[in-house]
Amino acid sequence: MKVMVVGGGGREHAIIKKIKENKSVSEIFALPGNGGMAGDATLVPIGAKDIDAICEFAKANGIDYAVVAPDDPLVLGCVDRLEELGIPCFGPRANAAIIEGSKVFSKNLMKKYSIPTAEYEVFDSAEAALEYVKGCKIPTVIKADGLALGKGVVIAMTRKEAEDAVKSIMQDKKFGASGNRIVVEEFLTGPEVSVLAFTDGKCVKPMISSMDHKRAHDGDEGLNTGGMGTVAPNPYYTADIAAECMDRIFLPTVNAMNAEGRAFKGCLYFGLMLTPDGPKVIEYNCRFGDPETQVVLPLLESDLLTVMQAVTDETLGACEVKFSDKSACCVIMASDGYPERYASGFEITIPEDIADSVFVAGARLDGTRLLTAGGRVLGVSAVEPTLEGAIASAYGRVEKISFENAFYRRDIGARAMKAIKERKA
Repeated sequence: MKVMVVGGGGREHAIIKKIKENKSVSEIFALPGNGGMAGDATLVPIGAKDIDAICEFAKANGIDYAVVAPDDPLVLGCVDRLEELGIPCFGPRANAAIIEGSKVFSKNLMKKYSIPTAEYEVFDSAEAALEYVKGCKIPTVIKADGLALGKGVVIAMTRKEAEDAVKSIMQDKKFGASGNRIVVEEFLTGPEVSVLAFTDGKCVKPMISSMDHKRAHDGDEGLNTGGMGTVAPNPYYTADIAAECMDRIFLPTVNAMNAEGRAFKGCLYFGLMLTPDGPKVIEYNCRFGDPETQVVLPLLESDLLTVMQAVTDETLGACEVKFSDKSACCVIMASDGYPERYASGFEITIPEDIADSVFVAGARLDGTRLLTAGGRVLGVSAVEPTLEGAIASAYGRVEKISFENAFYRRDIGARAMKAIKERKA
């Protein structure tokens, strides 16, 4: 069986490593992949947004199954186009991927179907938005409507920060057309939880919960990034909260999309805030999260490809989705200066004995040498019986890896460990 995975980051590497476990898979192609995946997949130099070339490659190479992982090609209709060619896919069609492609759409959907979320206002004029933030509650949250590489959200702690965010997004076009409209929403407080869920549009099977660390520096300081590390499970996400989320958020969201004629099939990501008033949705993603995937999939005991095919075939209800009761940690090794300016092109040294636990996000091959080629370079993971053990193992592996200007947070999992100790006290 020939499988094609569209995308080129650490999330895709984690997906590929898991799909490789299926004995029926004869070859995996990564489009475009990255140099660090060369040992696990055949790299094809086609960009994830080049839908025409992706389809031509799939048709010419007899692809049996496709996984479209990143947000851009999903929103652009990559799954729609591949399905037209008769190629079964994992991932939502464009009309369902809009749940991430437009913050305005998702907020209006939640309002219409009474799914708990923050109060909000929508603006398509910078002048109107600036007038609004002069009198709104502070802190507030400013979001670009469209896709912005996970960086289109500003938490404004002062009125000036709110005004600067509006100007940057709407007037300076920091995120291009994605900032033509913005959402200004209520600032929520409480622990954050990421829950990825398989859904075939009929049933929902959530994966293990996780905790992301968005800020660049220790102590949750610095700029927002695409994610500096993750742990799973998230200790704040109890069985009672999970049951409440299923009843009030997960199933209502899938049902709402069906009611709108936008059946969602694939991985639906729920970014949640556990507020004093109960769990609320911060954001939806239409795909596996990055770097959440790098801790969730290593804990999956069921065969990933089988589960994905059940989603495609709408037979998920009859498919077992089983996770280990162990814990996982992933520490992102980035280039110093990320998420702003950074230098690349430095050789990466990864000891052979830990290579299986490293997900490569930003690297290229130069002959036999692996060189840095991005802000987030590696996701270094570990699975252990306890979270404390997983954190220690992940950092032990980080210390064995080297490349010039390597930078990483040293407190991934600290908040989770604090929560566990408080619960036991």
